[in-house]
Amino acid sequence: MKVLILGVNGFIGSHLVGRILRDTNWEIYGMDLGTHKITDHLGNPRFHFVEGDITISKEWIEYHVKKCDVVLPLVAIATPKTYVTNPLKVFELDFEENLRVVRQCVKYKKRIVFPSTSEVYGMCPDEAFDEHTSPLVTGPVPMDRWIYSTSKQLLDRVIWAYGWQQGLKFTLFRPFNWMGPKLDSLNAAKEGSSRLVTQFVWNLIQGEPLQLVDGGAQRRCFIDVEDAMDGLMAILRNEGGKADGGIFNIGNPGLDHSVREVAEMLRELWKDHPMRSQLGVALSEIVDVSSGEFYGKGYQDVLNRKPSIQRMKDTFGFEPKVGMKEALAKSLDFFLQEFEAMEQVEEES
Repeated sequence: MKVLILGVNGFIGSHLVGRILRDTNWEIYGMDLGTHKITDHLGNPRFHFVEGDITISKEWIEYHVKKCDVVLPLVAIATPKTYVTNPLKVFELDFEENLRVVRQCVKYKKRIVFPSTSEVYGMCPDEAFDEHTSPLVTGPVPMDRWIYSTSKQLLDRVIWAYGWQQGLKFTLFRPFNWMGPKLDSLNAAKEGSSRLVTQFVWNLIQGEPLQLVDGGAQRRCFIDVEDAMDGLMAILRNEGGKADGGIFNIGNPGLDHSVREVAEMLRELWKDHPMRSQLGVALSEIVDVSSGEFYGKGYQDVLNRKPSIQRMKDTFGFEPKVGMKEALAKSLDFFLQEFEAMEQVEEES
């Protein structure tokens, strides 16, 4: 099988490359703006990488959509701070650029495996979100935070419509707070624009307060990226066509924690970590901050976000295994290695 991955140097893309090269004999054709998360794989003869921008390298993309068997358009802005500060950029990249790729898959009759998002459920009132029955509830237009959710939701609906009207072979998967090494870069965390775990790790390394937006009462269900990859690989293998036309939540409802609990767990891991002594930094305090202070106006949050993974279990036998503390420890150690590398580069320059 030939697999095209756009955004191959991202969090999901980089882990997926590793899994495919390790567990299959498939060929990968990948594009991204850089290579820092996939450096270890660049020498593999089954991995064909080109540096490019989805908004510019349109001919290359169309040629490889024609050439490959399955397409994963993973390019997206997925950081809440950007939803509020630059909503048009989110719409243009996450919706418009990806719609062009979807239409090419229709034109050339190629299978598409598209990353939807847990954000599409918005403020859904259900205890656990079901892919086929739960309502998708978003906030008012002045709350720019919802532009990511609604851009992704509209693409979900367009892909679904292409499926039943024009025979597009597709699968939608919805990640619920995947975490692990390579989640974001520490440079993004420096600017305060990374996702939760990366941001907290950077703050801990710097001895800065861990800021809990509106008290950190929001609950999320986290999943270790290795467990998540088990689910995504099952979808890609698609034995017996079981994934065709399906929507699948990929998450771990057993790891349901508040943002405050995540901050406390990471702080506890860091408290006795040998590298904290080495750096000589004070143990960060946990402080409350309003969403207006942290994100600016236009932000709105969701208190609960729990997936039903029954469809994944019934279809693929999916069963996440990694516990929360183990997943957080893996993430912490990875980012500490990245920090040491950053420090070394600064010393050499």
